[in-house]
Amino acid sequence: MRGKNREFVEIIDVTPRDGIQNRQVLLGTDTKLELIARGARAGIRRVEATSFVNPAKVPQMADAEALAAALPRDGGQRYIGLVLNRRGAERAAGAGLDEANFVVVASDSFNRRNQGVGTLDSLRAFADLTTAPPGGIALGVTIGAAFGCPFEGEVPLARLMKVVEACAAAGPAELALADTIGVATPRDITVRVAAVRESFPDLPVRLHLHNTRNTGIANAWAALEAGVTRLDASFGGTGGCPFAPRATGNIAIEDLVYMLDRSGVATGIDLDAAIETAEWLEAMLGETASGMVMKAGGFPRMGHRE
Repeated sequence: MRGKNREFVEIIDVTPRDGIQNRQVLLGTDTKLELIARGARAGIRRVEATSFVNPAKVPQMADAEALAAALPRDGGQRYIGLVLNRRGAERAAGAGLDEANFVVVASDSFNRRNQGVGTLDSLRAFADLTTAPPGGIALGVTIGAAFGCPFEGEVPLARLMKVVEACAAAGPAELALADTIGVATPRDITVRVAAVRESFPDLPVRLHLHNTRNTGIANAWAALEAGVTRLDASFGGTGGCPFAPRATGNIAIEDLVYMLDRSGVATGIDLDAAIETAEWLEAMLGETASGMVMKAGGFPRMGHRE
C-alpha cells in the first residue's frame, strides 16, 4: 500500500507450490508451467513456483529443478522456491530462482513434524544461511503456525515474538507470518502484525493466510488495515500442508482480487483471467475448488458504480 489510501497490494501466487502440494492428482511439469503462464497473463508478477524438499515426502514437488529450468522469463516475474535447510537453498540458487523462502515453525512440535528438527535448530540454520547465502539468492523467511499449532494448540504471542526476533536478527529480505492451519481471526492479525511492525518497523512483512475456518478474507482485510502490503493466495483457494492435519486451502486469488477491486485497492490482476485460471485448475485437479467468486462471477458485469 502507498500512503494512507491503501492504493496497491501485491498478491503472491503460491498455487504452484502450496496450492497443489497436498493434492491427490500429481500434475506434470508442463501443466505446472501452464498454470504459471496463466497466472502471468492474469497479472501475477511474483510466484512461489516450487519447493526444494525431499521428493519422497512431497512427491508433487519432485520436478523442482526441471520446472525452474523452464520458467518463463519474459514478463519480469520473480520466482520463489520454498526451502527448509541449506541444501534446499543451494538447490534453489543453482536452479536460478530469484528468492528462497526459508521456513521456521513457531511451535517446536510442528517444526519437528515438518522439518525433522526443533525450532531452535531451524533458526540456527537460517542464521547460518544468511551469513553466507548460496549464489547470492535473496533470502526471506516464513514463520509457520504463527497463529496456532495443530499439535500444541495456542502459540503465545511471546513465543512468536522470540522466533520473530531470532529471524529478524539474521537480516531476511522479508518476513512472512503464516496462518498454516487457518485458525487466526482479524483480531489476531491486528495484534500480531502490530507487534512485529512495532519491534521491526523497517522489515517488510507478508502474510500467508489459509481459509480453513472461513476467516481468511476477513483476515486479509485486517492485514491491510494493519499496514501489510503483501499477501499470499492461490487460484481457486487450493492448498494444504501434508504435515498438518485438516489444513485446507489458501485464500483464493480471485476472491481477494474481487474484494480489493471493489474497495478501490489495485492489485494489477485481471479478475476475469483469475477466474478462468481457477476454473482451469479445478478441471486439472478433478475436484471442486473452494473459491467463491469463481462460482458466482464478478459484479457488476455492466454499468459503473457512482
